[in-house]
Amino acid sequence: MNVTLLAGGVGGARLAHGLDLALGAAPTSTTPVDDEPALTVVVNVGDDTDLHGLAISPDLDTVLYTLAGLNDEDRGWGLRGESYATLGALQDLGEDTWFTLGDRDLATHIVRTARLRRGEPLSAVTAHLARSTGVRPRVLPVTDDRLATLVDTPSGRLGFQEYFVGRQHADAVLGLHFDGADAARPAPGVLDALAAELVVVAPSNPFLSIEPLLAVRGVRESLATAPGRRMAVSPIVGGQAIKGPAAQILESLGHEVSALGVARIYADLVDVMVIDERDAGLAGPVADLGLTVHVTDTIMGGPPGRERLARELLALA
Repeated sequence: MNVTLLAGGVGGARLAHGLDLALGAAPTSTTPVDDEPALTVVVNVGDDTDLHGLAISPDLDTVLYTLAGLNDEDRGWGLRGESYATLGALQDLGEDTWFTLGDRDLATHIVRTARLRRGEPLSAVTAHLARSTGVRPRVLPVTDDRLATLVDTPSGRLGFQEYFVGRQHADAVLGLHFDGADAARPAPGVLDALAAELVVVAPSNPFLSIEPLLAVRGVRESLATAPGRRMAVSPIVGGQAIKGPAAQILESLGHEVSALGVARIYADLVDVMVIDERDAGLAGPVADLGLTVHVTDTIMGGPPGRERLARELLALA
């Protein structure tokens, strides 16, 4: 089976890891390096930023680090066993260090920046980073073109990282603007990936992680008409977000803060809605939207939980 995951953030990275484990896609000494990967992960780049002269792609890196087994499981982002000497030195030199960059993490950004400046597209750079860290799935940025998520708040329009990291996503979200989306083209392979036998929308933030993907021209339409099985996993469990501000944004943008509210957002894009067992009472209303409902334990936790959930999704295809 070939599978495509639309992802961003920690929830997307963890499900990508689970699918990689369930599909048995980790390379072995007997696996030809040119084998076509069973899993493609299409990743949000609306939160990409430039800091200290470096091109930083937080969602891409979270997915890559998690698939490579290098991520910090406690925080959900960054590299395990990091040090921060460079960040401290930058602070000593009077630089603003509100965005945490570890010493080993900086190597990723230096390589990305150098290759982008040589004219390589982000998708090619990402493929190089994936190969270098032993990642088997194909990891694709949704676009090689500029795409920036801007957040409208009572304090005005903020850049994504200012809203999310600098201000700790404390502002009410009144609206979102995806700057550059009208001109952004899908990266090579993205639209083809949506023709997979199974396409999964990860339990990522529907507005900050998934909507920027869908804003790139042709992506929403390709998902809506995809020939394979399409499913989404709710990031809302028992009326709360597993991680991040998804619940607050649902409320501030006028949606019901529940798995049903998420299902309404995805109703025209998927066939199957996966909700947590704590939301089993919503199965009927979700089914009334014309969706097949699967109720299970959607809390992934560590690798065994991720693989368990991934195997259930594969069995639904």
